Amino acid sequence: MDLSTVLLVTLAAGLATGLGAVPLLFREQFGHRTYDSALGLAAGVMIAASFWALILPGTELGTIWEVVAGVALGGGFLLVGNYAIPHLHGEYRRYVADGLDAEPEEMEIDSLRRAVLVGGAIVLHNGPEGLAIGVAFASGMEEAGVLLAVVIAIQNVPDGFAFAVPAAETGISKAKVLLYTTLSGAVPQPVAAAVGFLLVEAVTGLFPVAAGFAAGAMIAVVFREMVPSSHGHGYADEATAAFVLGVVLILVVDSVLAV
Repeated sequence: MDLSTVLLVTLAAGLATGLGAVPLLFREQFGHRTYDSALGLAAGVMIAASFWALILPGTELGTIWEVVAGVALGGGFLLVGNYAIPHLHGEYRRYVADGLDAEPEEMEIDSLRRAVLVGGAIVLHNGPEGLAIGVAFASGMEEAGVLLAVVIAIQNVPDGFAFAVPAAETGISKAKVLLYTTLSGAVPQPVAAAVGFLLVEAVTGLFPVAAGFAAGAMIAVVFREMVPSSHGHGYADEATAAFVLGVVLILVVDSVLAV
């Protein structure tokens, strides 16, 4: 599979993020029950994808230690990123919550702050996923690449919703919420896929480490940001049930695509 095809596949997966913002076009606000459940669903999909679409294929093409090294590097990358841009989603939601009682002019977010928060969230959440798709296709793991693209497209919908809700609460227009949410997946994932594809072309045997890296980054995102953010509002059971549903969904998708 050539690079242009990989980019189209990854772009399609990234564009699915925008679907998560569509409900905001018809309803102004959503409660914590819906928001926490969306986070739980996205977290379950990401955890299942990390193992079935990344770690297991990585061990088939390389040693367990190569994958372990990649997982450690990916998790470490996310932790370092959190030091550079700490608690992206937590700070974003806390700002919105504080702004609910503020004067209208106080609810305006500084453009630089918005760029850092949104840009950082894009890099930390969507970059590793696109990287994994590019690495899989370039390594000849087309079945794993297709599975990962489908899984990421599914995961991008609730993830997009989780991103769009706090964005809409800042007061920006619905059109911009849809645009920013779509771009959060449609830009970084194809770019990262191209990087992963070209890296594997230059360095053979990179897939086990790269797959482990992407998996480690995704697992770290789930436990560092998504799980804590989905609890504490009284809907932990709903978020947990959605998490399990996300894992089951990926098992079904994997079974169907393997047929």
